[in-house]
Amino acid sequence: MPNGISFNTGFKDGTQADTDLGSCLIEKDYLISVYPQLIDNIKASSLFSWGCNSLGTLGDNSTINKSSPVQTVSSGTNWKQVSGGDEHTAAIKTDGTLWLWGDGCAGRLGDNSAINKSSPVQTVSSGTNWKQVDAGCLHTAAIKTDGTLWLWGCNYLGILGDNSTINRSSPVQTVSSGNNWKQVDAGGTHTAAIKTDGTLWLWGQGSFVGRLGDNSTINKSSPVQTVSSGTNWKQVSAGSAHTAAIKTDGTLWLWGWEDEGRLGDNSTASRSSPVQTVSSGANWKQVSAGGNKTAAIKTDGTLWLWGHGVSGQLGNNSTASRSSPVQTVSSGANWKQVDSTCGHTAAIKTDGTLWSWGSACRGQLGNNSTPNRSSPVQTVSSGTNWKQVIAGLSHTAAIREEGDF
Repeated sequence: MPNGISFNTGFKDGTQADTDLGSCLIEKDYLISVYPQLIDNIKASSLFSWGCNSLGTLGDNSTINKSSPVQTVSSGTNWKQVSGGDEHTAAIKTDGTLWLWGDGCAGRLGDNSAINKSSPVQTVSSGTNWKQVDAGCLHTAAIKTDGTLWLWGCNYLGILGDNSTINRSSPVQTVSSGNNWKQVDAGGTHTAAIKTDGTLWLWGQGSFVGRLGDNSTINKSSPVQTVSSGTNWKQVSAGSAHTAAIKTDGTLWLWGWEDEGRLGDNSTASRSSPVQTVSSGANWKQVSAGGNKTAAIKTDGTLWLWGHGVSGQLGNNSTASRSSPVQTVSSGANWKQVDSTCGHTAAIKTDGTLWSWGSACRGQLGNNSTPNRSSPVQTVSSGTNWKQVIAGLSHTAAIREEGDF
């Protein structure tokens, strides 16, 4: 039954054949619509990576750069979520296990070592209860299904939130601990996370540019709230030196370093408290704060970018930086998910196609070439079944649906 699910229930259909109800065809799409939480158990998903591989970031047991998608040596069709840092990658499988590979400096792989790994390894915590992971420049943060938040790697300026500046090669909790963490994002030298009560917390480097949003430029080694406080934060993204977050009312707020317009408020002044882009509005759906730019999708499916554009990473067919939001030359109202980093951007449309643009010097656009692109291009794999994409410093990783189990 390629399009349905069959299993033994012990209940009969009452006909002369006395057929088990579990043998009756249940349409896959109907089952997913009624029980969306089962999608990862029904859909088979493979993980692909491409771009810079000098430290094993692609997980294919080599250190050779790839300009077209390759699978990790673990391969498999049970990948659920992936995240890419500067030189390391982290991903969760549908069985709840967490795997990491690439640069092990400062313990960012969480395997109690500082050794690079070119194939996936588990953290020393192992377990089958990991829910969401985010790989930052130098550290990693992840939430378990019990709502606890764990961090490891470089603790420069307190980015692990454990009230210290000591590097950790195995997972530790923030001093706030608790089991009510909902979403976390690991930036360059700071971390941001939202609790289930809708409050937003940040920690790490606050010096110089105010990326913690607490109206100061002081580093914090334990979580603090932005001056906006509130209990209506929906999604947050931490860049290398700025932060962007969306509230439940659909408004988008940014703070931190403003060089080249990454805050989108038509200025170049850094902000230590949240401000809105000049576009303002209450229709923002998802945001990604890259190293020196920002990308966001509105509820109408349009994609907007601003900030540094020298490598074409804004996708508007130019290399000029922008201090207010612009659309890619592809425009359209069918963008589903976007991820932004320093040099390039990657995004998925509602039709399942995957597009990338910007710097391609290490093959990170996946189109089998290395020239930069100032407008969106597809990977050589093309396809209409891409599920999630991330843009690391010089590599890209994406999960693709392969059909049903």
